[in-house]
Amino acid sequence: MLFVRYENWKSYLRYYPITTILFVANIIMFLILAFNGGASNNQTLVKFGALTNVDGYNEWWRYVSSMFLHGGFSHLLFNDFAILVFAPPLERLLGAWRYALLYLLSGVIGNILSVAHYNRIGETLITIGASGAIYGVYGAFLYIALLQRNWMDDASRKTVYALLLFGIIFSLVSPGMNINWMAHLGGLVGGFFIYGLMARIVKKRIKRS
Repeated sequence: MLFVRYENWKSYLRYYPITTILFVANIIMFLILAFNGGASNNQTLVKFGALTNVDGYNEWWRYVSSMFLHGGFSHLLFNDFAILVFAPPLERLLGAWRYALLYLLSGVIGNILSVAHYNRIGETLITIGASGAIYGVYGAFLYIALLQRNWMDDASRKTVYALLLFGIIFSLVSPGMNINWMAHLGGLVGGFFIYGLMARIVKKRIKRS
């Protein structure tokens, strides 16, 4: 089972440095928000990097910074738990820097699609959270579950399917929670295709060597 963690904390830090950095960065930014007006304050969120389609605040760096902000302790807990438990196998598989690239690009793709969607329907968007990037990790695992089946055991494959099914249901039945389903979808699709591209590149390099 890929998603059961057996490491002690020293081994975890050594094996999963990027995952650890992401986990800690989310906590640090949550504390910064808490001491500067709180995550329920839109002005505070925009000040510290929330992504928005409001004119004058649509700088490029917000597509990245918004991934490290969370709208409350439960939001942080849910996302950091996912990072801590489900992301490590992908870091070991891809290596630290390819994994970091997939995580960040997936989140950016989710954010780009979010802005495009809200601009299309003419609504104001202020969005935060690591969910798009996390769904990018799920997208990579979905690629493995579907197209590299010998790399994943049945229990892990079922876990991936269950995570995605739960995410879809949760997004549909919780409209009042302001879940950015477009970021989830964009991250999932982005992670699926980014991983597929990385897998092909690595495979070609192995054949050439």
